[in-house]
Amino acid sequence: MSDSVEQRLAQLEREVAILKTQFPNQPNWIAEITGICKDDPDFDEIVRLGKELRDAEPPDQD
Repeated sequence: MSDSVEQRLAQLEREVAILKTQFPNQPNWIAEITGICKDDPDFDEIVRLGKELRDAEPPDQD
């Protein structure tokens, strides 16, 4: 890579600006789904079972 950090940053800024014009005002999907499982007993059971499964598995031996 012969481009300087400044040149690479400028190129990224140009590309981000293009993307912003192509996808304006995209909804924040994370904010839209946050909390949808709150107080859901089925979801709480899924979380409990997932933890139980993870706790039962031996840790990876790297």
